[in-house]
Amino acid sequence: MKFTKFGKALLMGALTTGVVLSVSSCVQSYTVGFLYVTGTETAQSTGNGIISGYKIDHNTGALTSINGLPISSGGANPERAVLLVGSRFLYVLNRGTNASGGSICTTSNPCSNANITEFAVGGNGILTAQETFYTQGVNPFRLITDSSGSYLYVLDHDAPDSAALTGKNPASNSCTLALASLTSSNTCGDITVFSVNSTTGQLSLVQNTNVTATTLSYFPVPANPVDFVLAGGYVMTLSSATAQTTFPYTGGSIVFPYVYSSGTGRLSVGQDSLQPLTDGSTSANTTTGKAGLPDGTAINYGGGYLYVLDNNAITVSGTTSPSQILPYIIGTAGALSSQVGGPVADDPTQSNPSALLVESKGKWAYVANQGVSTPNEAYSGLAGYVIDSSTKQLTFLPGEPFGSGSGPRCMVEDPSNQFIYEANYNDSTISGRVIDQNSGVLNNLPKGSSFTLPGQPTWCLMDGRTD
Repeated sequence: MKFTKFGKALLMGALTTGVVLSVSSCVQSYTVGFLYVTGTETAQSTGNGIISGYKIDHNTGALTSINGLPISSGGANPERAVLLVGSRFLYVLNRGTNASGGSICTTSNPCSNANITEFAVGGNGILTAQETFYTQGVNPFRLITDSSGSYLYVLDHDAPDSAALTGKNPASNSCTLALASLTSSNTCGDITVFSVNSTTGQLSLVQNTNVTATTLSYFPVPANPVDFVLAGGYVMTLSSATAQTTFPYTGGSIVFPYVYSSGTGRLSVGQDSLQPLTDGSTSANTTTGKAGLPDGTAINYGGGYLYVLDNNAITVSGTTSPSQILPYIIGTAGALSSQVGGPVADDPTQSNPSALLVESKGKWAYVANQGVSTPNEAYSGLAGYVIDSSTKQLTFLPGEPFGSGSGPRCMVEDPSNQFIYEANYNDSTISGRVIDQNSGVLNNLPKGSSFTLPGQPTWCLMDGRTD
């Protein structure tokens, strides 16, 4: 076949256009996931909190609001949220309010109208409220799920028949019945367990059948719980050895393991004793007044290791850090042993760690530090660590700490494993960073790394579904 000069020109033009279109399609922006953030402020007369939502641009990491959001969280003071069943359903834990309408929940003045509100997630990231569910205990404040999304776990600070709450005879309350071999205390918190209907997202209560001579609708945990996490087949609760009656709770120094059943969702006691933690500090702890007793703020799991974030000072090679990380190996029945090398210092310029994230490749870890409750406080930021491939010990990343907004509450990695985001309570922002895939350093997003929120955030979570 022969072409005229005009035909050849047309052919070359078509080929050139095809190449250009092909190249353009490779760099075309698209949504790689949705970022949801719960917040405490709303213009609604109900006083409910809100859920904001954002599309994540695959090329730049920039955030744009999802149409129709924010919406009501379904209750006051949302504190935690999770996605389940292939990200089809989102659940928000709302702590409610105390008798005067405030957010400070105490054992003597508990928050009422706490609930778990279910939302259906649409294909474009929009949320539609469904049903509302209620925990068995009082003052719920933490919410997690198992890896399959089949069960939902809620940590209540006060069990419904705890002596601290009701004044019940110790012989008849849940703490004595379930924890008699572990503690002489007649006060406790509890974990409420729900199974999740994979079709409707509806929650159903899972009964505790592990208690002698009775059945409970919850699973008691030691008094003064601070945080909990599902780690390697165990639900680990971090509790304080001293009274912590006012939210937010701190001073975590004891870990209590439940064995988790993936078939029933039920929990059974693992160790025969509580596991006291020590952090190697020599100065008196600000919460307990005792040296060596952690002031745990959070418990995290990543890369096969358990990490307790401890807001207690540590001195390493002559340098004092205001806080530290306590890494543990999980053994038989949930027993913990300190990782070789022991406690790891937080960055010396940081304080009050709130969250730890091991990125998807398991090469680097990042710790979000809230600092103090002052806007633009310098002690807020992200510490970065290299995870040794053989020993798994943590050493500081070159160039850390990395900037953040003021008072980060949570930290997530996007579904494409390119970006890290954290939501900042004190200045009502989201901060975004690009992960350098060679060094682990967190760099600013190319089109701006700070995004304004409509109110103070309390939690954030990532959805890999896109529009």
